[in-house]
Amino acid sequence: MSTNKKSQKLFGTDGIRGTANKFPMTPDLALKVGQALGYVLKQQQSHKGAKLTVLIGKDTRLSGYMIEQAMASGLNSMGIRVLLTGPLPTPGIGFVSQNMRADAGVVISASHNAFCDNGIKIFGPDGFKISQAIEDEIERLVYEDNLTALLEEPNEIGRSRRIDDADGRYIVYAKNTFPMNLSLEGMRIVLDCANGAAYKVAPAIFEELGAEVMVIGNTPNGRNINDKFGALHPTRTCDEVIKYRADVGISLDGDADRVIMVDELGRIVNGDHILAISAIQKKKIGQLPKDTIVATEMSNVGLEHCLANYGIRVVRTDVGDKYVVDEMRKNGYTLGGEQSGHIIYSDHSSTGDGTIAALHVLAVMRATGKKLSVLSDVMTDAPQVLINARVKQKTELTSLPGYSELIKSVQDRLKGQGRVFVRYSGTEPIVRVLVEGLDKQKIHIYAEEIASFLQSHLGK
Repeated sequence: MSTNKKSQKLFGTDGIRGTANKFPMTPDLALKVGQALGYVLKQQQSHKGAKLTVLIGKDTRLSGYMIEQAMASGLNSMGIRVLLTGPLPTPGIGFVSQNMRADAGVVISASHNAFCDNGIKIFGPDGFKISQAIEDEIERLVYEDNLTALLEEPNEIGRSRRIDDADGRYIVYAKNTFPMNLSLEGMRIVLDCANGAAYKVAPAIFEELGAEVMVIGNTPNGRNINDKFGALHPTRTCDEVIKYRADVGISLDGDADRVIMVDELGRIVNGDHILAISAIQKKKIGQLPKDTIVATEMSNVGLEHCLANYGIRVVRTDVGDKYVVDEMRKNGYTLGGEQSGHIIYSDHSSTGDGTIAALHVLAVMRATGKKLSVLSDVMTDAPQVLINARVKQKTELTSLPGYSELIKSVQDRLKGQGRVFVRYSGTEPIVRVLVEGLDKQKIHIYAEEIASFLQSHLGK
């Protein structure tokens, strides 16, 4: 491995991610990550000599076969047994790993990214994503240690086998999050599976609860995941809801850990509105600890204004569902999420789950007898503009000459009635510029001004 690659961090805000067959998403690196994970698990085990098990699932990307086999080989070489589930949502791997008492779970997925990308996410035996300390140790082993010297003896090599009941386990688990006294009988749903990991399990979940389901984005071919389908392209679902006169639309992303919904009028209901609907209902039935939810810096200020009317507080974290989950676990909160549609109900799931989030909203619709448009309108969005600028390098923003002055200038022009938030994407070579304020035209100009500045300094 070349010196310059040794200086690159493997783990970002959501595991390891990159273009398939290019560093770091190459078979040889996946093999080493598997070996490093296997070694870490052996060092942690309480009963030395006991066989350890790792569950590996994936989405529908063409490169998933390659990375899955490399990871499995690396783990096997360390004496670890591997169970392969095939395509299954990211939250499904978290659940099934815990349900089957595995020592870790691995997801081969780049979530909402295009098919040419792929990634590796690792869950611990508790169903939560592994800690920063374990990520750092895996990274150290990959870069610094001679993993070949740590390999097991021939008679201790692990086996890999495919399991057939992972889908069924997850379907039953997801259905059990829906109240037993309710059903979806008579409800018409448009479901977009993004040609991704949920293409088999999600339709079954909603149909078995009684809904009439019109499914799109359920013919994966290895290359069409997230391609004009799914949570990043919800307008297709909007059109189908109007076409079929559906009660609701549900648009998942490639690994189904996020969801964007559509009301019966064909209007998009994003993660902020889903949080508002869920928070209000949970407080009403006494299931919102400390009357608090967790959101990120990207959430619209309208969420705070809406929930304040119900005596509900919003705590903000850095962007990334791992930070939301950390805050929830630290303080005992049970509801949190992101505007992008990662919604976490910690009394049911250890990570964002698009299907379970949709089921919670459907349960509120059934319990209250209200249409999604009525529930969603409880929150009014403040004007918000988000611009993504592609960059060639991720330099510390405050080190750019003139950057701090530009941000202060924009904040001064907002006159205390808006905010500016700029951050790098943790998974793509992109800087995101968010400006919020009262005047949509002005904040668009401000966002363009900041994005152009960053493009000129970082896009060369």
